[in-house]
Amino acid sequence: MHIGVIGATGTIGSRVVTEALDRGHHVTAFSRDAAQAQSDERRNNITWTSVDVLDAKSISDVLPGLDVLISGFQPGNAAKDFEDTVRRSIADPTVYATAARALLKALESHPRTRLIVIGGAGSLEIEPGVVRADSDELLYSALDQLGLPREYAAAVRGHRDALNVLRSSNRLWTYVSPAEEIAPGERTGRFRIGGDQPVLDADGRSRISVEDMAVALIDEAELPRFVQRRFTIGY
Repeated sequence: MHIGVIGATGTIGSRVVTEALDRGHHVTAFSRDAAQAQSDERRNNITWTSVDVLDAKSISDVLPGLDVLISGFQPGNAAKDFEDTVRRSIADPTVYATAARALLKALESHPRTRLIVIGGAGSLEIEPGVVRADSDELLYSALDQLGLPREYAAAVRGHRDALNVLRSSNRLWTYVSPAEEIAPGERTGRFRIGGDQPVLDADGRSRISVEDMAVALIDEAELPRFVQRRFTIGY
């Protein structure tokens, strides 16, 4: 397959690129630092280029030939400066929905291209009908545990709003909510898939490694199971 990856130098995006290449796919990697990344690249079957994920025409121009576009868009580059991404996300939490609209608009001219958006976990139902992003109390408690400022609640809700934008579309989209705890770790290839509720381990924790998140994303790219739906992942 020919897979595009937006945010290809990011924490998740870089693992998605590696997973796709290791499975023999061709990757077009999109990054703000595409020229630098291209000069550093030593792997085969990868092309680096730039795209403005907030501009539908810019996205549309790079869609020809792509089977799947995976968007790991974040303001800034969290892999290099996590605090900067947090600040940017708080400053403009509407950016996630703006990106979702631009991606969907671009797909109007390429309706057969699949879109997979890597979103947030705050829109998952922690109980039937109870979404953390809808409750200040629940959201603040989770942010406190993760060591994030409470102002980041606006960004969590921004991710939820992007999911709602996608849900109003008839394009071939898939939204992926990571586990509530996600960090670099081991690629095990062993995990469980869920829908709108977090997947909890034996200790009641929602957790996944970035590497296994990438496995799940490429699995979905290869064998679509959640078209026009959201899924999540956990151990």
